[in-house]
Amino acid sequence: MAETTAVKRRGKEEQRTKRPETIKQARSSDQRHKNVVYRTRDLNLWYGNHHALKNIHLDIMENDVTAIIGPSGCGKSTYIKTLNRMIELVQGARTSGEISYRGKDILDDAYRVEELRTKVGMVFQKPNPFPKSVYENVVYGARVHGIRDKKTLNYMAEKSLRGAALWDEVKDRLNENAYGLSGGQHQRLCIARCLAIEPDVILMDEPTSALDPVSTLKVEELMQNLKKDYSIIIVTQHAAGRPDL
Repeated sequence: MAETTAVKRRGKEEQRTKRPETIKQARSSDQRHKNVVYRTRDLNLWYGNHHALKNIHLDIMENDVTAIIGPSGCGKSTYIKTLNRMIELVQGARTSGEISYRGKDILDDAYRVEELRTKVGMVFQKPNPFPKSVYENVVYGARVHGIRDKKTLNYMAEKSLRGAALWDEVKDRLNENAYGLSGGQHQRLCIARCLAIEPDVILMDEPTSALDPVSTLKVEELMQNLKKDYSIIIVTQHAAGRPDL
């Protein structure tokens, strides 16, 4: 009996010893099966004479939530603005190195910035709803791209609001001014507006920094749901309490 007990104990100890390796192998296998969305190589960026980004070397995988974490002023927002070339709107900014999106160098002059920003949406730190109805906020991008069919617009509005976990809260207020929503609803409305153009990647620049704790939790939970269909890159000063980011 004592010998049987000792054998069982050794078996359990061997299982405990092997388990970390098994988990590590599973994670590595999962990463190998994912595609690289963005590949950054030797990226440097200057604002005039100020060297803001130095030799950035980073791969970003699809269907992940990738957090860029660091203190204020370290270049987090600057980096994600290079990913959709919004940095080009800053006077005096210049770059060197390579950023490839789905295998194509987006810093190449031949790559059309309009095409890039259709595939890569952005949600800003401060919610920026338009002075329009909730409905018109969501379908704004679709209208810009020439979609006029009412049934198509209705479908896109509902799908995007559901995707942003906002439909149940605003389905009876679609024709009301978006400014009447709460701050947390404003941010999710901006996410819905981003989803309506059906991007491949969503960039988020500290999207919860101006929100209350309840709204922050809703947006964080939303990101975990969205990564099933989108690749999300988020800038944050910390990820306290969110080890899954």
